[in-house]
Amino acid sequence: MQKYAIGDNKMRINRDKYLNELISKMHNKMIKIITGIRRCGKSYLLNEIFYDYLISLGVNEDHIIRISLEDLENEYLTDAYVLNNHVKSLIKDDQMYYLIVDEIQQVNRFVPLLNGWLKIKNLDVYVSGSNSRFLSKDVITEFRGRGDEIYVSPLTFKEYYDARGKDFDDAWNEYIIYGGMPFVLERSTNEQKSKYLKDLFNEIYIKDIKERYGIRNDSQLETLLNIISSSIGSLTNPSKIEHTFKSVKQETLSRNTIESYLDILEDTFLIKKTNRYDIKGRKYINTPSKYYFVDMGLRNARLNFRQLEDTHMMENIIFSELIHRGYNVDIGVVEVSEKNENGNYVRKSLEIDFVANISNDKIYVQSAYHLPSPEKVKQEIRPFLNVDDSFRKFIIVRDNIDVRKDDYGITTIGLKHFLLNDDPFRL
Repeated sequence: MQKYAIGDNKMRINRDKYLNELISKMHNKMIKIITGIRRCGKSYLLNEIFYDYLISLGVNEDHIIRISLEDLENEYLTDAYVLNNHVKSLIKDDQMYYLIVDEIQQVNRFVPLLNGWLKIKNLDVYVSGSNSRFLSKDVITEFRGRGDEIYVSPLTFKEYYDARGKDFDDAWNEYIIYGGMPFVLERSTNEQKSKYLKDLFNEIYIKDIKERYGIRNDSQLETLLNIISSSIGSLTNPSKIEHTFKSVKQETLSRNTIESYLDILEDTFLIKKTNRYDIKGRKYINTPSKYYFVDMGLRNARLNFRQLEDTHMMENIIFSELIHRGYNVDIGVVEVSEKNENGNYVRKSLEIDFVANISNDKIYVQSAYHLPSPEKVKQEIRPFLNVDDSFRKFIIVRDNIDVRKDDYGITTIGLKHFLLNDDPFRL
């Protein structure tokens, strides 16, 4: 398949995964809803990449209706009735038309409008939006099963790496700090990248959240964001966060409010929550959980580019990569009974960083920045050795090493192999 790209001739970013998803959902009699955090490339995906694909199929330009409701010249179309009449006026025959509407949330009654478009037999509809009103997970349910979501993430490392044209280590050192928001690639200096990410966080995301949810106490929301940003890869829960507010900030914030704020940050795609899964008991453990950022650059910008711990940042990026590859990801918990120094048996919980599965295929993954000693290796494989199933087990290390498997069947792969191969677990 031909590749379509974001960017100019100097810097091109292929997003074939999302193009293929759009292609697979064409003509399925559902609204294709492109969601994802603002500025991650949703509009370009529809208006350039997918548009070019339609043209390559021989679709006439006048059968591709593109409307950006962010443009001043289209402001009159933010009225649902006016937009509906405008779209219908452009349908001149019985051939298939493709409707691409950007910033659909600008229309006050866009849900019934979209449901009405579903009744037009020769209209295939694709919409995107980029504020918290549209990006809420609830909007998908409002279509009563007639919306088909395509979630778009910021650039993966491979997309970033291919666009930058640098060697692996140089690209990684940039990516781990500034993340994968596409417009970061257009900033030439670190100062420009930092400013862009800070402005994006404060002027776009925070502002959207406050408007959508009517949040008036800015300081509490921002303090919570700082706490979550500082604790990526660490177990936490609303009660623990409530205690942090009291002990460190000398503020009182109820557990219910904290839960509400965390839900909001998830709904607007800033963070993702992972639950713990008892592997032997085959059940979920409700609390505590872990939170990861959808983009490492945004997380670092939130903390003013402090607390740049390579181990936690690598773990966050591995998590995001697993999600991008279509895995459902949990934290693994293995309960063991071991003798203590007094000879008494005690229960202990060992952790596997990620239990990732697609359908019936499951893998276990540990993120280990370095394995400098036999003791460190033993620490990482210990949870694996207490899992009594035959699913594949992997350790991902920062070092650029050859893939190797030990006597226990545990495979160690380098970060470069994991990030740059389409199927790194097929060995």
